[in-house]
Amino acid sequence: MTATPPHTDTSPGTPAHRDGNVLRWLTAYTASMVGDSVYFVALSWAAARSGDAAQTGLVLAVGAVPRAALMLVGGVLADRFGPRRVVVGSDAVRCVVILAVAGVLLLSAPAFWLLASAALVFGVADALFLPGVGALPPRITAPGELVRVQGMRGLAHRAATVTSAPLGGAAVAFGGPAAGFAVAGLLFAVSLPLLLAVRIRELPADDVAGRAESPRRQLAGGLRYVRGHAVLAPLMIVIAVTEMGFSGPANVGLVLLADERGWGAAGMGWVVAGFGLGAGLASLLVALRGRFARPGAVLSWAALPGAAALAALPFVPSVAWGVLAALLVGLMLGLGGALAGALVQAVTDPAYLGRVTSVSGLLTLGVPPLCYPLTGVAVGAWGTGPVFVAGASVSALGGVVGLRGVRMRGADAEPMLEVTDDSKEAGYVCDGQAEADAQGSRGQGWAGH
Repeated sequence: MTATPPHTDTSPGTPAHRDGNVLRWLTAYTASMVGDSVYFVALSWAAARSGDAAQTGLVLAVGAVPRAALMLVGGVLADRFGPRRVVVGSDAVRCVVILAVAGVLLLSAPAFWLLASAALVFGVADALFLPGVGALPPRITAPGELVRVQGMRGLAHRAATVTSAPLGGAAVAFGGPAAGFAVAGLLFAVSLPLLLAVRIRELPADDVAGRAESPRRQLAGGLRYVRGHAVLAPLMIVIAVTEMGFSGPANVGLVLLADERGWGAAGMGWVVAGFGLGAGLASLLVALRGRFARPGAVLSWAALPGAAALAALPFVPSVAWGVLAALLVGLMLGLGGALAGALVQAVTDPAYLGRVTSVSGLLTLGVPPLCYPLTGVAVGAWGTGPVFVAGASVSALGGVVGLRGVRMRGADAEPMLEVTDDSKEAGYVCDGQAEADAQGSRGQGWAGH
């Protein structure tokens, strides 16, 4: 990987949790995530008030489809124009659109066309925002802090999940959908100055030159880059397969399981809380530890006990045991997800980060929901037990794929810099051990020890 100059505000000895640049990005990300969830609560309520169930579903689908369809385009734009510019632009669009909808709803009842239009624009902006915000960490922090940043990001996401639903519900309850949209818009407005204050590392000249290609060639080049990469190719398979096996049982199967076992909505809520607590503990562990040796191997091994706990969930004797099983699933798969994110950012050439992040986002956010109808049909035909076991087997297969990939298994989450005369003169190699490590990995095309 071509050496990049160190960030002007970040020294290798500055932990991410004390780096003001990282904290500005993290605060902006958290505000944006809370705003996103509050917006969804307000949109769902407004759609339900403006039409029947079919129209409500259509409004929500109008927002989800462009987010999945345009995710790869968002990655191209992040690499072409810079991730911060794309993130700021998409956040500004979301802020303006949502505040405009709030203003309209103060004067009139929610109309289907208004909500559908807002959902469409919001979905497009989301498709641009997600790859851009995912491509920022390697440009704002020291290379050795990427794992810690992923843990901090996971904690922020969990905090947003916990606080956004009550906040959105309270806003809608006291002021109707207009208040919900207004709160969401203000949260996006809070994130904008913070994003503008984040300083990022510039790309080397040879990486910037790649922006002269057409967007179509950039997209094709990004897909070829992932396909031919010794670490990213198997890692994307692991991410896709693991998420595919987990998503259907956890999101659709769990509802049907709670109904089948008589746990009720309260019981299902406790099990969902177990998932969230486990994932939150995994993020906390990653944030505190900061570095894992051979994270490719760790995330692959973690998929196996996580899959076993998922398979056991429909056979537990009580809700309490279900919560424990869910906690283990969240802990293991949450650990794997955080390490996978750090590894993606560590081994990817900076010029491809937006496109690679968009591929990862598509595999975790865009494709798995397509399995939801299939999961419902399978549960109706064979019951929850076989479906959970089948999903767990698919997730376990993802871990096996990772363990069979020799280069992924040995990959490190700290980028290795290719040592050249120019990089030595610029001070990119700080000590003899770093030079020896880089010499050992030269020519392999991946960040391994």
